Amino acid sequence: MSIHDNVLRVGMVGYAFMGAAHSQAWRTVNRVYDLPARVRMALVCGRDEPKVAEAAGRLGWDGHTTDWRRLVESDEIDVVDICTPGDSHCEIALAALAAGKHVLCEKPLANTVEEAREMAAAAARAQAAGVRAMCGFNYRRVPAVALMRQLVADGRLGEIRHVRAVYLQDWIVDPQFPLVWRLQKDRAGSGALGDIGAHIIDLTQYVTGQLITGVSAITETFVKERPLPAGSSGLAAQADGNGRATGPVTVDDAAVFVARLHGGALATYEATRFATGRKNALRVEINGSLGSVVFDLERLNELEFLDATRPAAEQGFSRILVTEPEHPYLSAWWPPGHIIGYEHSFTHQMRDFVEAVATGVDPTPSFADALQVQLVLDAVARSAERAAWTEVEPALADVAA
Repeated sequence: MSIHDNVLRVGMVGYAFMGAAHSQAWRTVNRVYDLPARVRMALVCGRDEPKVAEAAGRLGWDGHTTDWRRLVESDEIDVVDICTPGDSHCEIALAALAAGKHVLCEKPLANTVEEAREMAAAAARAQAAGVRAMCGFNYRRVPAVALMRQLVADGRLGEIRHVRAVYLQDWIVDPQFPLVWRLQKDRAGSGALGDIGAHIIDLTQYVTGQLITGVSAITETFVKERPLPAGSSGLAAQADGNGRATGPVTVDDAAVFVARLHGGALATYEATRFATGRKNALRVEINGSLGSVVFDLERLNELEFLDATRPAAEQGFSRILVTEPEHPYLSAWWPPGHIIGYEHSFTHQMRDFVEAVATGVDPTPSFADALQVQLVLDAVARSAERAAWTEVEPALADVAA
């Protein structure tokens, strides 16, 4: 697909939490990085006319619509950015790819393995026509995470033996918090498992270069009925006010599982939205035969690194401040020591996506990569249901077959 006048015209579906984060990144990316194409924020879509009109003006979009099909079919759109709940990812992505539009889709890719396979197959077919598709696992684009991956790839940790990953939140600890879409299986697919567990599954596989092959899992729903919402936005919501109308929570509140990676490493994972006092605590530790490395999202400009090849008397975890121009993504930002934040990961994501589309390169993570994460999520859910060790189903070698 050609780029019109060296401009990628973006249409985005959804404008709440993720839509706002993506909008900030689209606004910023050409102001920070010298890229082979410029971005134009052409059209944003939402169901509520007054709200999407207000969001368009606030977030910097040229126009708005309440019909995502109009956006997908428009000759004035080159890229479709999907920031909706998971129940609509598949339909929108398939339509966009069929229309020859490049697609960026938020994680997890879909609500089911079947949908994810269909999306990966469609992306593989579209690839032959030069149409690109990527799934938005933004934590890959944190410079410290990219450096962590580099240390592993360079052999600084030796043979990887242990992976330890947690993602802890507490925003639904209160049993009176309303029944928002993230707590409904038909909208979200799963709960903490898919919402935040998907992030640590992708991140650890990305950093280690090893795929999860089998799991043993437990999931739990602590609060099984909640008040119906009067309104919600992002991770905030209000109950309907009468205190009596409730509905069932149909997803997990927490998921814990052990896993084996294909290179032989043992791994533990915990994803919960009931870790009282923890707001957005993602932490990954990797132990190898020659060293260890730790990343903590609440200190996202840092890594802890231990080099076990040094003399015993000199060993200990050292702090690497990941703000040097030589570190991934940072040459375009501030002088050394001047830290960046959460929103920068999305700017880096858009940089990689725009560069890939403009130069005819397949971006990562691909829909096939995201399908593999979906297969792990499915194995975790099946393991918890059966209370048994469960192998991760293989992705098809050729998703287009």
